Amino acid sequence: MQRLNLTPRLNWQQTVEQQGLTFHTPEALAPGARPYWDESACYQFTAAEIDTLEAAGNELQTMCLAAAQHVIDEARYAELEIPAEAVPLIEWAWNEEPPALYGRFDMLYNGTGAPKLLEYNADTPTSLLEAAVIQWYWLKDLDPTAFPDVDQFNSLHEKLIAKWKDIAPYLSKPVYFASADYPEDLLTIAYLRDTAEQAGITTKQLLMEEIGWNEPRQCFVDTDPQELAIKSIFKLYPWETMLDESFATVMLRTYKDMRWIEPIWKTLLSNKGILPILWELYPNHPLLLEAHFVGANSGWTPSPGWVRKPLHSREGANIVMVGQNGEKLETPGPYDNRLLIDQRLGPATIFPDGMNPGRWPVVGLWMIDQECCGMGIRESAGPITDNLSSFVPHFFR
Repeated sequence: MQRLNLTPRLNWQQTVEQQGLTFHTPEALAPGARPYWDESACYQFTAAEIDTLEAAGNELQTMCLAAAQHVIDEARYAELEIPAEAVPLIEWAWNEEPPALYGRFDMLYNGTGAPKLLEYNADTPTSLLEAAVIQWYWLKDLDPTAFPDVDQFNSLHEKLIAKWKDIAPYLSKPVYFASADYPEDLLTIAYLRDTAEQAGITTKQLLMEEIGWNEPRQCFVDTDPQELAIKSIFKLYPWETMLDESFATVMLRTYKDMRWIEPIWKTLLSNKGILPILWELYPNHPLLLEAHFVGANSGWTPSPGWVRKPLHSREGANIVMVGQNGEKLETPGPYDNRLLIDQRLGPATIFPDGMNPGRWPVVGLWMIDQECCGMGIRESAGPITDNLSSFVPHFFR
Protein backbone atom coordinates (compact mmCIF):
# COMPACT_ATOMS: atom_id res chain seq x y z
CA MET A 1 0.00 0.00 0.00
CA GLN A 2 1.46 3.32 -1.11
CA ARG A 3 0.26 6.90 -1.40
CA LEU A 4 1.18 8.42 -4.76
CA ASN A 5 1.16 12.11 -5.65
CA LEU A 6 -0.44 12.82 -9.03
CA THR A 7 -1.29 15.70 -11.32
CA PRO A 8 -5.09 16.17 -11.39
CA ARG A 9 -6.85 15.89 -14.73
CA LEU A 10 -7.38 19.07 -16.68
CA ASN A 11 -10.85 20.46 -15.86
CA TRP A 12 -11.44 17.67 -13.36
CA GLN A 13 -14.13 19.74 -11.64
CA GLN A 14 -16.33 19.76 -14.73
CA THR A 15 -15.66 16.06 -15.29
CA VAL A 16 -16.83 14.94 -11.87
CA GLU A 17 -19.80 17.33 -11.99
CA GLN A 18 -20.95 15.69 -15.23
CA GLN A 19 -20.71 12.34 -13.43
CA GLY A 20 -22.92 13.62 -10.60
CA LEU A 21 -20.47 14.82 -7.92
CA THR A 22 -21.55 18.43 -7.41
CA PHE A 23 -19.94 19.12 -4.01
CA HIS A 24 -16.36 18.27 -4.98
CA THR A 25 -14.94 21.46 -3.47
CA PRO A 26 -16.08 23.40 -0.36
CA GLU A 27 -17.43 26.84 -1.22
CA ALA A 28 -14.87 28.52 1.03
CA LEU A 29 -11.71 26.45 0.63
CA ALA A 30 -9.16 27.62 3.18
CA PRO A 31 -5.57 28.19 2.01
CA GLY A 32 -3.75 24.89 1.90
CA ALA A 33 -6.94 22.88 2.40
CA ARG A 34 -7.86 19.97 0.13
CA PRO A 35 -10.99 19.72 -1.99
CA TYR A 36 -13.41 16.97 -1.01
CA TRP A 37 -12.66 15.00 -4.17
CA ASP A 38 -8.85 14.96 -4.19
CA GLU A 39 -7.18 13.38 -7.19
CA SER A 40 -3.82 15.04 -6.49
CA ALA A 41 -3.06 11.71 -4.83
CA CYS A 42 -4.17 8.10 -4.92
CA TYR A 43 -3.51 4.90 -3.04
CA GLN A 44 -1.88 1.94 -4.76
CA PHE A 45 -2.45 -1.59 -3.46
CA THR A 46 -1.24 -5.02 -4.40
CA ALA A 47 -3.73 -7.69 -5.41
CA ALA A 48 -2.86 -9.58 -2.21
CA GLU A 49 -3.72 -6.51 -0.09
CA ILE A 50 -7.08 -6.22 -1.82
CA ASP A 51 -7.71 -9.90 -1.12
CA THR A 52 -6.92 -9.22 2.55
CA LEU A 53 -9.38 -6.31 2.72
CA GLU A 54 -12.14 -8.17 0.89
CA ALA A 55 -11.78 -11.18 3.18
CA ALA A 56 -11.82 -8.86 6.20
CA GLY A 57 -15.11 -7.29 5.11
CA ASN A 58 -16.75 -10.66 4.57
CA GLU A 59 -15.52 -12.03 7.90
CA LEU A 60 -16.63 -8.92 9.79
CA GLN A 61 -20.09 -9.16 8.25
CA THR A 62 -20.46 -12.70 9.59
CA MET A 63 -19.18 -11.60 13.00
CA CYS A 64 -21.55 -8.62 13.14
CA LEU A 65 -24.58 -10.72 12.30
CA ALA A 66 -23.60 -13.11 15.08
CA ALA A 67 -23.21 -10.12 17.43
CA ALA A 68 -26.69 -8.89 16.49
CA GLN A 69 -28.11 -12.33 17.27
CA HIS A 70 -26.31 -12.20 20.62
CA VAL A 71 -27.87 -8.82 21.47
CA ILE A 72 -31.30 -10.25 20.70
CA ASP A 73 -30.73 -13.50 22.61
CA GLU A 74 -29.38 -11.70 25.68
CA ALA A 75 -31.72 -8.66 25.43
CA ARG A 76 -28.82 -6.19 25.61
CA TYR A 77 -30.77 -3.35 24.02
CA ALA A 78 -30.34 -0.81 26.80
CA GLU A 79 -26.56 -1.00 26.47
CA LEU A 80 -27.01 0.14 22.85
CA GLU A 81 -29.40 2.97 23.75
CA ILE A 82 -32.24 1.26 21.92
CA PRO A 83 -35.65 2.29 23.33
CA ALA A 84 -37.80 -0.50 24.70
CA GLU A 85 -40.71 0.32 22.39
CA ALA A 86 -38.54 -0.49 19.34
CA VAL A 87 -37.46 -3.91 20.58
CA PRO A 88 -40.46 -6.00 19.40
CA LEU A 89 -40.13 -4.62 15.88
CA ILE A 90 -36.37 -5.13 15.81
CA GLU A 91 -36.91 -8.77 16.71
CA TRP A 92 -39.75 -9.10 14.21
CA ALA A 93 -37.65 -7.58 11.40
CA TRP A 94 -34.65 -9.73 12.31
CA ASN A 95 -36.73 -12.89 12.02
CA GLU A 96 -38.76 -11.85 8.96
CA GLU A 97 -35.70 -10.57 7.03
CA PRO A 98 -37.28 -7.69 5.09
CA PRO A 99 -35.04 -6.20 2.37
CA ALA A 100 -31.73 -4.67 3.39
CA LEU A 101 -29.31 -3.05 0.97
CA TYR A 102 -25.88 -1.91 2.06
CA GLY A 103 -23.37 -0.90 4.72
CA ARG A 104 -19.77 0.27 5.09
CA PHE A 105 -17.04 -0.90 7.43
CA ASP A 106 -14.52 1.82 8.29
CA MET A 107 -11.08 0.29 8.73
CA LEU A 108 -7.55 1.23 9.68
CA TYR A 109 -5.04 -0.31 7.30
CA ASN A 110 -1.49 0.53 6.29
CA GLY A 111 -0.60 -2.51 4.21
CA THR A 112 1.02 -4.42 7.05
CA GLY A 113 -0.79 -6.65 9.49
CA ALA A 114 -4.53 -7.16 9.61
CA PRO A 115 -7.01 -4.34 8.94
CA LYS A 116 -8.67 -3.05 12.11
CA LEU A 117 -12.37 -2.20 12.43
CA LEU A 118 -13.15 1.33 13.59
CA GLU A 119 -16.94 1.14 13.21
CA TYR A 120 -19.73 -0.18 11.03
CA ASN A 121 -21.90 2.34 9.17
CA ALA A 122 -24.70 -0.16 8.73
CA ASP A 123 -27.63 2.25 8.39
CA THR A 124 -26.81 5.53 6.60
CA PRO A 125 -23.39 5.37 4.91
CA THR A 126 -22.56 8.08 2.36
CA SER A 127 -19.63 8.64 -0.08
CA LEU A 128 -21.21 5.92 -2.24
CA LEU A 129 -21.24 7.73 -5.59
CA GLU A 130 -17.58 8.60 -5.14
CA ALA A 131 -16.67 4.98 -4.44
CA ALA A 132 -18.89 3.37 -7.08
CA VAL A 133 -18.70 5.80 -10.01
CA ILE A 134 -16.37 8.80 -9.68
CA GLN A 135 -13.21 6.91 -8.83
CA TRP A 136 -14.00 4.27 -11.47
CA TYR A 137 -14.05 6.85 -14.26
CA TRP A 138 -10.92 8.44 -12.77
CA LEU A 139 -9.23 5.05 -13.15
CA LYS A 140 -10.27 4.88 -16.80
CA ASP A 141 -8.63 8.27 -17.41
CA LEU A 142 -5.25 7.21 -16.03
CA ASP A 143 -2.42 7.21 -18.56
CA PRO A 144 -1.98 3.51 -19.46
CA THR A 145 1.69 4.03 -20.26
CA ALA A 146 2.37 5.34 -16.75
CA PHE A 147 -0.10 2.99 -15.03
CA PRO A 148 -0.33 -0.23 -17.04
CA ASP A 149 -2.48 -3.16 -15.96
CA VAL A 150 -4.24 -1.39 -13.10
CA ASP A 151 -7.62 -2.34 -11.67
CA GLN A 152 -9.88 -1.20 -8.86
CA PHE A 153 -11.70 -3.03 -6.09
CA ASN A 154 -15.09 -1.88 -7.24
CA SER A 155 -18.15 -3.79 -8.42
CA LEU A 156 -20.50 -1.58 -6.42
CA HIS A 157 -22.63 -0.27 -9.26
CA GLU A 158 -23.37 -3.69 -10.71
CA LYS A 159 -23.99 -5.24 -7.28
CA LEU A 160 -26.43 -2.46 -6.31
CA ILE A 161 -28.49 -2.95 -9.47
CA ALA A 162 -28.47 -6.71 -8.95
CA LYS A 163 -29.59 -6.30 -5.35
CA TRP A 164 -32.48 -4.01 -6.33
CA LYS A 165 -33.61 -6.61 -8.87
CA ASP A 166 -33.44 -9.25 -6.16
CA ILE A 167 -35.61 -7.35 -3.66
CA ALA A 168 -37.96 -5.74 -6.20
CA PRO A 169 -40.71 -8.40 -5.74
CA TYR A 170 -40.89 -7.49 -2.03
CA LEU A 171 -41.37 -3.75 -2.63
CA SER A 172 -44.53 -1.80 -3.40
CA LYS A 173 -44.11 0.69 -6.24
CA PRO A 174 -43.14 3.43 -6.39
CA VAL A 175 -40.23 3.10 -4.00
CA TYR A 176 -39.62 6.43 -2.26
CA PHE A 177 -36.15 7.80 -1.56
CA ALA A 178 -35.88 10.29 1.28
CA SER A 179 -33.16 12.13 3.16
CA ALA A 180 -32.46 15.33 5.02
CA ASP A 181 -31.74 18.44 2.96
CA TYR A 182 -27.94 18.09 2.93
CA PRO A 183 -25.92 18.02 -0.33
CA GLU A 184 -24.11 14.75 0.44
CA ASP A 185 -27.29 12.99 1.52
CA LEU A 186 -29.23 14.25 -1.51
CA LEU A 187 -26.45 13.06 -3.82
CA THR A 188 -26.36 9.61 -2.24
CA ILE A 189 -30.13 9.31 -2.49
CA ALA A 190 -30.12 10.42 -6.13
CA TYR A 191 -27.48 7.83 -6.98
CA LEU A 192 -29.25 5.00 -5.17
CA ARG A 193 -32.49 6.00 -6.84
CA ASP A 194 -30.74 5.81 -10.22
CA THR A 195 -29.50 2.27 -9.51
CA ALA A 196 -33.03 1.24 -8.51
CA GLU A 197 -34.44 2.66 -11.73
CA GLN A 198 -31.78 0.83 -13.73
CA ALA A 199 -33.12 -2.30 -12.05
CA GLY A 200 -36.58 -1.48 -13.43
CA ILE A 201 -38.10 -0.05 -10.22
CA THR A 202 -40.35 3.02 -10.35
CA THR A 203 -39.18 5.62 -7.84
CA LYS A 204 -39.98 9.00 -6.29
CA GLN A 205 -37.79 11.30 -4.22
CA LEU A 206 -38.66 13.64 -1.36
CA LEU A 207 -37.23 15.07 1.83
CA MET A 208 -37.85 13.41 5.17
CA GLU A 209 -39.59 16.58 6.36
CA GLU A 210 -42.00 16.31 3.43
CA ILE A 211 -43.36 12.94 4.52
CA GLY A 212 -46.89 13.44 5.79
CA TRP A 213 -49.18 11.45 8.03
CA ASN A 214 -52.80 10.76 7.09
CA GLU A 215 -54.61 10.11 10.35
CA PRO A 216 -57.88 8.68 8.96
CA ARG A 217 -55.99 6.24 6.73
CA GLN A 218 -53.25 5.59 9.32
CA CYS A 219 -50.43 5.78 6.82
CA PHE A 220 -47.53 7.96 5.74
CA VAL A 221 -48.17 9.91 2.53
CA ASP A 222 -46.18 11.84 -0.05
CA THR A 223 -46.54 15.42 -1.28
CA ASP A 224 -48.98 14.58 -4.06
CA PRO A 225 -52.33 16.41 -3.69
CA GLN A 226 -53.96 13.00 -3.49
CA GLU A 227 -51.62 12.07 -0.60
CA LEU A 228 -50.47 8.77 -2.05
CA ALA A 229 -49.62 6.19 0.58
CA ILE A 230 -45.92 5.39 1.07
CA LYS A 231 -45.50 1.64 1.25
CA SER A 232 -41.80 1.21 0.42
CA ILE A 233 -39.11 3.73 1.26
CA PHE A 234 -35.36 3.97 1.33
CA LYS A 235 -34.48 6.53 4.00
CA LEU A 236 -31.01 7.98 4.37
CA TYR A 237 -31.87 9.07 7.88
CA PRO A 238 -30.62 7.47 11.11
CA TRP A 239 -32.89 5.12 12.96
CA GLU A 240 -31.77 6.54 16.30
CA THR A 241 -32.94 9.99 15.16
CA MET A 242 -36.25 8.65 13.85
CA LEU A 243 -36.92 6.92 17.17
CA ASP A 244 -36.42 10.23 19.00
CA GLU A 245 -38.83 12.24 16.85
CA SER A 246 -42.52 12.97 17.22
CA PHE A 247 -43.68 10.56 14.53
CA ALA A 248 -41.87 7.59 16.15
CA THR A 249 -45.05 6.27 17.76
CA VAL A 250 -47.01 6.02 14.51
CA MET A 251 -43.93 4.83 12.65
CA LEU A 252 -43.54 1.91 15.04
CA ARG A 253 -47.26 1.18 14.98
CA THR A 254 -47.32 0.95 11.18
CA TYR A 255 -43.85 -0.51 10.65
CA LYS A 256 -45.12 -3.92 9.52
CA ASP A 257 -47.35 -2.28 6.90
CA MET A 258 -44.35 -0.76 5.10
CA ARG A 259 -40.94 -1.68 3.73
CA TRP A 260 -38.27 0.48 5.37
CA ILE A 261 -34.78 0.24 3.92
CA GLU A 262 -32.60 -0.08 5.88
CA PRO A 263 -34.74 -2.26 8.21
CA ILE A 264 -34.97 -1.35 11.87
CA TRP A 265 -32.75 -4.23 13.02
CA LYS A 266 -29.81 -2.26 11.61
CA THR A 267 -29.95 -0.28 14.89
CA LEU A 268 -28.13 -3.27 16.39
CA LEU A 269 -25.09 -2.63 14.20
CA SER A 270 -25.17 1.08 13.35
CA ASN A 271 -24.03 2.29 16.77
CA LYS A 272 -20.62 1.89 18.33
CA GLY A 273 -21.97 -0.23 21.16
CA ILE A 274 -21.58 -3.22 18.86
CA LEU A 275 -17.78 -2.81 19.13
CA PRO A 276 -17.47 -3.89 22.80
CA ILE A 277 -19.88 -6.73 22.11
CA LEU A 278 -17.75 -7.91 19.19
CA TRP A 279 -14.70 -7.83 21.46
CA GLU A 280 -16.54 -9.88 24.09
CA LEU A 281 -17.54 -12.48 21.49
CA TYR A 282 -14.22 -12.50 19.62
CA PRO A 283 -11.53 -11.43 22.13
CA ASN A 284 -8.17 -10.59 20.56
CA HIS A 285 -9.51 -11.14 17.06
CA PRO A 286 -6.99 -9.71 14.58
CA LEU A 287 -9.65 -7.57 12.83
CA LEU A 288 -10.83 -5.90 16.06
CA LEU A 289 -9.58 -3.20 18.37
CA GLU A 290 -10.22 -3.79 22.06
CA ALA A 291 -13.36 -1.92 23.13
CA HIS A 292 -15.40 -1.58 26.34
CA PHE A 293 -18.55 0.16 27.51
CA VAL A 294 -18.01 3.29 29.60
CA GLY A 295 -21.62 4.24 30.28
CA ALA A 296 -22.69 7.81 30.90
CA ASN A 297 -20.26 10.71 30.54
CA SER A 298 -18.07 10.38 33.61
CA GLY A 299 -16.19 13.64 33.18
CA TRP A 300 -12.80 11.95 32.98
CA THR A 301 -10.73 11.25 29.92
CA PRO A 302 -9.68 7.82 28.69
CA SER A 303 -6.30 6.32 29.49
CA PRO A 304 -3.32 6.88 27.19
CA GLY A 305 -3.68 4.81 24.05
CA TRP A 306 -7.49 4.90 24.01
CA VAL A 307 -10.27 6.72 22.16
CA ARG A 308 -13.63 7.61 23.73
CA LYS A 309 -16.64 7.68 21.40
CA PRO A 310 -20.38 8.22 21.83
CA LEU A 311 -22.55 5.29 20.77
CA HIS A 312 -24.03 7.58 18.11
CA SER A 313 -22.05 10.32 16.41
CA ARG A 314 -21.15 11.42 12.92
CA GLU A 315 -18.21 13.00 11.08
CA GLY A 316 -15.80 12.62 13.99
CA ALA A 317 -17.88 14.62 16.49
CA ASN A 318 -17.47 14.34 20.27
CA ILE A 319 -14.35 12.17 20.10
CA VAL A 320 -11.70 12.20 22.85
CA MET A 321 -8.39 10.63 21.80
CA VAL A 322 -5.44 10.24 24.17
CA GLY A 323 -2.12 9.23 22.63
CA GLN A 324 0.37 6.81 24.08
CA ASN A 325 2.28 9.71 25.64
CA GLY A 326 -0.82 11.35 27.08
CA GLU A 327 -1.38 13.92 24.35
CA LYS A 328 -5.10 14.69 24.05
CA LEU A 329 -7.18 15.41 20.96
CA GLU A 330 -10.84 16.32 21.40
CA THR A 331 -13.55 17.27 18.91
CA PRO A 332 -16.76 19.22 19.64
CA GLY A 333 -20.23 18.15 18.58
CA PRO A 334 -23.87 17.68 19.50
CA TYR A 335 -23.58 14.09 20.82
CA ASP A 336 -22.48 14.89 24.36
CA ASN A 337 -25.57 13.28 25.91
CA ARG A 338 -24.90 9.75 24.64
CA LEU A 339 -23.56 6.65 26.33
CA LEU A 340 -19.90 6.05 25.59
CA ILE A 341 -17.37 3.39 24.69
CA ASP A 342 -13.59 3.28 24.86
CA GLN A 343 -11.71 1.76 21.94
CA ARG A 344 -8.00 1.10 21.89
CA LEU A 345 -5.95 3.19 19.48
CA GLY A 346 -5.12 1.32 16.31
CA PRO A 347 -1.81 1.20 14.46
CA ALA A 348 -0.59 4.46 12.96
CA THR A 349 -1.75 4.83 9.37
CA ILE A 350 -0.08 8.09 8.42
CA PHE A 351 1.32 8.32 4.88
CA PRO A 352 3.86 10.84 3.54
CA ASP A 353 2.50 13.76 1.51
CA GLY A 354 5.52 15.37 -0.12
CA MET A 355 6.72 18.34 1.92
CA ASN A 356 3.40 18.60 3.79
CA PRO A 357 2.37 16.88 7.02
CA GLY A 358 1.26 13.33 6.43
CA ARG A 359 -2.25 12.17 5.64
CA TRP A 360 -4.34 9.67 7.61
CA PRO A 361 -6.52 7.37 5.48
CA VAL A 362 -9.55 5.40 6.58
CA VAL A 363 -10.54 2.55 4.26
CA GLY A 364 -14.28 2.12 3.75
CA LEU A 365 -15.24 -1.44 2.80
CA TRP A 366 -18.66 -1.56 1.16
CA MET A 367 -21.05 -4.43 1.76
CA ILE A 368 -23.84 -5.16 -0.73
CA ASP A 369 -26.03 -8.21 -0.16
CA GLN A 370 -23.71 -9.44 2.64
CA GLU A 371 -20.73 -9.32 0.24
CA CYS A 372 -17.70 -7.02 0.31
CA CYS A 373 -17.53 -5.60 -3.20
CA GLY A 374 -15.82 -2.22 -3.15
CA MET A 375 -13.68 0.28 -1.34
CA GLY A 376 -13.45 4.02 -0.83
CA ILE A 377 -10.76 5.95 1.03
CA ARG A 378 -11.19 9.15 2.98
CA GLU A 379 -8.12 10.83 4.37
CA SER A 380 -7.53 13.62 6.86
CA ALA A 381 -4.77 15.86 8.13
CA GLY A 382 -5.06 14.12 11.52
CA PRO A 383 -6.14 10.81 13.04
CA ILE A 384 -9.86 11.75 13.31
CA THR A 385 -11.88 11.60 10.10
CA ASP A 386 -14.25 14.59 10.04
CA ASN A 387 -16.27 16.70 7.61
CA LEU A 388 -13.07 18.29 6.24
CA SER A 389 -11.72 14.95 5.07
CA SER A 390 -11.10 14.23 1.41
CA PHE A 391 -12.06 11.28 -0.77
CA VAL A 392 -8.99 9.88 -2.55
CA PRO A 393 -9.20 7.23 -5.31
CA HIS A 394 -7.31 3.95 -5.44
CA PHE A 395 -6.13 1.20 -7.75
CA PHE A 396 -4.31 -2.10 -7.46
CA ARG A 397 -2.03 -4.19 -9.62
